[in-house]
Amino acid sequence: MNTRALLLLTLLSLVPAPALPQARPADDRLFAVVQNARYGYIDRTGKLAIPPQFDYAWSFTEDLGCVSLGGKYSYIDRAGKTVIPPQFERAWPFSEGLALVSLGGKHGYIDKTGKTAIPPQFGRAWPFSEGLARVAVGPRGGYIDRTGKVVINPQFWGAGDFSEGLAPVALRSRWGYIDRNGKVVINPQFWNAGGFSEGMAPVIVKSGGKWGYIDTHGEVVIGPQFNRAWPFSEGLAPVETPEGCGYIDITGKMSIYVQFDRADPFSGGLARVKIGRKYGYIDRNGKYIWNPTE
Repeated sequence: MNTRALLLLTLLSLVPAPALPQARPADDRLFAVVQNARYGYIDRTGKLAIPPQFDYAWSFTEDLGCVSLGGKYSYIDRAGKTVIPPQFERAWPFSEGLALVSLGGKHGYIDKTGKTAIPPQFGRAWPFSEGLARVAVGPRGGYIDRTGKVVINPQFWGAGDFSEGLAPVALRSRWGYIDRNGKVVINPQFWNAGGFSEGMAPVIVKSGGKWGYIDTHGEVVIGPQFNRAWPFSEGLAPVETPEGCGYIDITGKMSIYVQFDRADPFSGGLARVKIGRKYGYIDRNGKYIWNPTE
């Protein structure tokens, strides 16, 4: 190799390689916390990401946080910058690209640019789940699609969100489950019912009874024993006993022992819990990531 070529190779070796973009973690959502009556956000490690400054805040979904300040709701990004200005009487987190908002006492939906996707028109409504959202028309509930078209007529005295292709609904004072076409697939027979998750749903089988869990065939798989029960999430479900709230695993065994006054489902590896008037976050081992504050 001649001297000129050797010099060129030497110079090239001294040129730093271009920096690769830093990949964001698969789940790097931010979680709402309250401190001294103001709301801010932490990351999954419990580190403060956005200082407490809001009157109220929902945890981040789809890279946006829903916050309230001065009586109006808006949306912020991960840097705490407002991306959809304060204008809503009430607002909820984004789900499937749309967020439920309230204006003039009616509920509608916006997209992630803040543009109206479904004009406010419903007395009551809920976020989208699996492409459908439940709405109330008069005293009964039905479901709309993303265009705002009613696809399952309002006919239910009670209704829940779709999950795993099924939604709990109340007909003739009993709860059962319908599919996305509105067809009954588990006959109304329960005194109360929640949504399916990880193949199971919480139900009350008889009047005055305890909560247990059924499978997608309507068969009891975890016997009635809880004062209250919620759907599974990330392998655990919050339940309430006479002594308080804790978490069970998919076999019904208590995984995080009863110690809380309130327990929310796990999301992104953390769950919000309440003791007295204070809220904190725990991981799946029951360890505090954020000690309870108010």
